[in-house]
Amino acid sequence: MTMQEDIIINKVASSGLITLDLEQYYHTGERVEYDIAQNLFHGLILREKDFREFLKQHDWSQYEGKNVAIICSADAIVPTWAYMLLATHLEPYANLFVFGDLEMLENALFGQALAKIDVNEYKDSKVVVKGCSKVPVPVYAYVEIVRLLKPHVRSIMYGEPCSTVPVFKRK
Repeated sequence: MTMQEDIIINKVASSGLITLDLEQYYHTGERVEYDIAQNLFHGLILREKDFREFLKQHDWSQYEGKNVAIICSADAIVPTWAYMLLATHLEPYANLFVFGDLEMLENALFGQALAKIDVNEYKDSKVVVKGCSKVPVPVYAYVEIVRLLKPHVRSIMYGEPCSTVPVFKRK
């Protein structure tokens, strides 16, 4: 073997691929649910006077920096204004709150983070969206990153740089 044959060339490193790891957009703040069912009279109806009194007395500071999913686990009709009132009390404390379950909250957290990406950094690039992560990355985030990047990049692949699945390639 000659000296030239002993050189190992890292084709992945020299390919010009940019790896995008969605895990880095994971918000580490605590996620909690607020179930308005706890405020229903006999589990059926929401009494405005009682609800407003609860809102005044409740310690909202316990939601400081948390991410809150607002739900109603009871089969009851809750007026829209009740959720709006909850939002006004959560707003000074919570990092983020949404109407919906924890999955919707996770999607909103990723949506907020991905919206801050400067897509111009990826202009005419070949991007690999990393497939494995140590934190749960919702499918929503993978779909959203394609929506954001597709108009700007040459190609999008999924997986690891050494083993990718083509998703998009500009003609």
